[in-house]
Amino acid sequence: MISSRTPASPHLCLVGVGNMGGAMLGGWLKAGRDPQSITVVDPNPPQSMADMIAEYGVIHVTNAKDALRPDVLLVAVKPQIMGAVLPGLSSLMDEENVLVSVAAGTTIAQLSAPFGVKNGSPVRVVRAMPNTPAMVQRGITVCVANEIVSSEQRESVTDLLVAIGDVDWVEDEKLIDAVTGVSGSGPAYVFHLVEALAEAGAAAGLPAELATKLAQATVSGAGELIRQSDLSPSILRENVTSPNGTTAAALNVLMAEDGFPSLLKRAVAAATNRSRELSKG
Repeated sequence: MISSRTPASPHLCLVGVGNMGGAMLGGWLKAGRDPQSITVVDPNPPQSMADMIAEYGVIHVTNAKDALRPDVLLVAVKPQIMGAVLPGLSSLMDEENVLVSVAAGTTIAQLSAPFGVKNGSPVRVVRAMPNTPAMVQRGITVCVANEIVSSEQRESVTDLLVAIGDVDWVEDEKLIDAVTGVSGSGPAYVFHLVEALAEAGAAAGLPAELATKLAQATVSGAGELIRQSDLSPSILRENVTSPNGTTAAALNVLMAEDGFPSLLKRAVAAATNRSRELSKG
């Protein structure tokens, strides 16, 4: 293992370049990060990632023992294999650098356990929950750190993650399960909304292809309107709802006692509870 830690060139080691890891790598490179400040550890990266790594000249190794010693070790593997991956990264961690995980349902305690203590100190750990719009640099990530992560390391982690979207921090790790239920799993809810809206359009008589096009454009356009507008979603909704009009008729169904709000509360609660179950092993 080669030491590369210098104040002028903080080094990042990214373990795993699947969907999320690949999205982050792409975001960093598009944001102009020095490719030589990144080491990717992945024995079999997807071809698109292998091409990106080669094109930009990112350092790539297939085994962690061959990686550069990083300032930030970011692990982007699935929760199901985290337990098998972490012990092999022990040589990359010490009492000064920081481990960042983006795996759902894997607690700070679980992330710390394989490393024990380094030179008498526990390792510094940040648990982060991003979401898949990171793939287009429009994600949002919420982080929580153990108490020994320094303010400078928080800033370093924030600087890394803003390349793929917004970043927020919480102090209570238990909130990460709810974050998972809202934003971590949330893109799938929106994708399903598009599917359901397209199916409803086809059921109303539209050609299936046109119904799909209308649903996709409507949801993506409404999202962009929210992003660009200074108005809240509630005000935007009210602005397009004429009294006794077509939108009002639809909202009477969606906002009924058993409608959208109730359905989403149950969905978010189910995802939150599943995140808690995963953290218990």
